[in-house]
Amino acid sequence: MTSTGAAELLQAEAELWCHAFGYLKSMALQCAIKLGIPNAIHRCGGAASLPELLAILPVASSKRPCLSRIMTFLAASGIFGVETPADGEVAAGGGARYSLTAASRLLVDGGEDESGHNTCLSRLMLLFFTPLHFMASQSLAEWLEEEEEDVAAAAAAAEATTTTTPFMKAHGESLYGLASRDAEFGACFNEAMGADSRFVAGVVARECGAVFAGVTSMVDAGGGDGSTARAIARAFPHVRCSVLELPHVVDAAPAGGGDVEFVAGDMMEFIPPADAVLLKFVLHNWSDEDCVRILKRSKEAISTREPKGKVIIIDVVLGSSSSKQIGEAQLLLDLCMMVVLPGKQRGEEDLHKIFLEAGFTGYKISPVLGSRSLIEVYP
Repeated sequence: MTSTGAAELLQAEAELWCHAFGYLKSMALQCAIKLGIPNAIHRCGGAASLPELLAILPVASSKRPCLSRIMTFLAASGIFGVETPADGEVAAGGGARYSLTAASRLLVDGGEDESGHNTCLSRLMLLFFTPLHFMASQSLAEWLEEEEEDVAAAAAAAEATTTTTPFMKAHGESLYGLASRDAEFGACFNEAMGADSRFVAGVVARECGAVFAGVTSMVDAGGGDGSTARAIARAFPHVRCSVLELPHVVDAAPAGGGDVEFVAGDMMEFIPPADAVLLKFVLHNWSDEDCVRILKRSKEAISTREPKGKVIIIDVVLGSSSSKQIGEAQLLLDLCMMVVLPGKQRGEEDLHKIFLEAGFTGYKISPVLGSRSLIEVYP
């Protein structure tokens, strides 16, 4: 074995270690959120030393030396910035000072962008750190080994559906089934989805105003608690916004939503007429056949308008970005969908196919939302 060959093998070994222990990266971030480290640094003016953090955080005295190790790792991972005093210098508060980065600023409770839109994503992150998701991912190999007939039989026994996922294999019911049955998980899920909706809606309102030019009415199909519709209604007062959701979701909708109208119904069957139908984080939940069905209902809703309206989709478009990190995030989101839901993230070729099958003639993809894109689809 040559020295060059040995170096390559050792580098490869280090790469495998990083993959094998990759879950600890998630757990370290979970730890930081649960302890409130981003909030603590924010309260210290955006930068804090270890002694300053230990004076705020609920860390047991016997475990205090461990915080340094966690902060060192999270700083090396880019979650926090770090400044170490040069030789002969003494930092205020003692030792290295940790600061918020763009990523950790998104974890500060009550965080807002310059337009006043909520940017806190801590609830969303905590959702994906639950043991439920981790346990489901551990069933991926066994799920892949099962023949579809066996999977369908197990699914039919569990929820009278012919599609299962590793999540169902691990927990005996779907993600949405568990969210509707388990009040604690359901609340966590709804808070996480609301946080993500508010974050993305803020970017859309600030950066994508041209999309709503000429639009006087919009239906947010599958719009959850109405977070996105409310943000759009506030940013574009000329757009009358409504939310189409299942009856039990409408019944649980927060009070004080006078700026949007809630409509109980199933988007698979009917979508109320409007200039625009918004499908935000919807299509990736469903099979191609179900996506075509949803899009046909959307086309019926906008075809009554003169001039004809459009469908506005916010979702991942695989390969839409030249950023390596965004590309990796998109692929991870696709694996997440494989684990928890019967849908998938799609590339432009896949989207083009289902748009045509649903009867649409044109579309425009704008990769302006990081890992997600804004897509306008025309009849």
